[in-house]
Amino acid sequence: MNTPFQGVAPLTSLGLIRAQGADAAKFLHGQLTNDFSLLGLSEARLAGFCNAKGRLQASFIGFKRSHTDILLLCSADLLATTLKRLSMFVLRAQAKLVDASADFVVYGLAGAAVAEATQSLGEHQAKVWGKAEVDGVSIVHLHPADGVPRALWVAPVGTPAPAGAALTPEQWAWGEVRSGIATVTQSVFEAFVPQMLNYESVGGVNFKKGCYPGQEVVARSQFRGTLKRRAYLAHADVALKAGEELFAPDDVSQPCGLVVQAAAAPEGGFDAIVSMQISAFEAGGVRALAADGPLLQLAPAPYPLLADI
Repeated sequence: MNTPFQGVAPLTSLGLIRAQGADAAKFLHGQLTNDFSLLGLSEARLAGFCNAKGRLQASFIGFKRSHTDILLLCSADLLATTLKRLSMFVLRAQAKLVDASADFVVYGLAGAAVAEATQSLGEHQAKVWGKAEVDGVSIVHLHPADGVPRALWVAPVGTPAPAGAALTPEQWAWGEVRSGIATVTQSVFEAFVPQMLNYESVGGVNFKKGCYPGQEVVARSQFRGTLKRRAYLAHADVALKAGEELFAPDDVSQPCGLVVQAAAAPEGGFDAIVSMQISAFEAGGVRALAADGPLLQLAPAPYPLLADI
């Protein structure tokens, strides 16, 4: 599980929504789980877009190119529907939302490639969710994967690709899983409130900001101590994919969780982020696909969870 990965990977699985205008930050602040009004130019945000019941319809990594120009990276398979839903709420706000996927290129950087891309900044210990600008390129520092630094590299189309060894999208996808930070895709659309993916513990939810769709449900889950599901890491000897059900041995009549994200592991089998009942994780013996399906090797998320309030 400790196989390091280094290099540069093209990320075509991500799309970009661009929000521009005097009210762009204010508008997004009122729609997403995180604070965009106070978002600085040297930081990024993990954020969710929820329905009225607090269920995630999409997740974003967002940052400002300027105070009136914001990019939101999300799963490409949810971009069109998410853009349509967000645009419905713009109304009279001075904000314009467009699909900017064709205007920018996105790469994932891992290991030495991160340091090489930011060497001109003299950054030796980059902060997670920190953002740097280098010659018009935006570099967002992500959570590491098995201790390996990672970052997103976002630049206008036509910008020369970042330097580094070639890393395949599949290798990057495995690193995403090992980081424990899930991206919402079509396969798990409206399946989770943010805490089921540990978003409140990795900087994805701000409980002090104002209202947004589903805010009451998200806050109630946190402050009433009713969190019963969390995200964990899992490994199986067979292929896993997002949306597949998980079963605990003490109740085979209904699933105890879902696979959120999965990728082939370098040493064989598949690694995954799974969201499941805390009690099922603690008891063990959880299987994928069916009550008699492949047994999962489970592990805690690779970062500390905030204590329930």
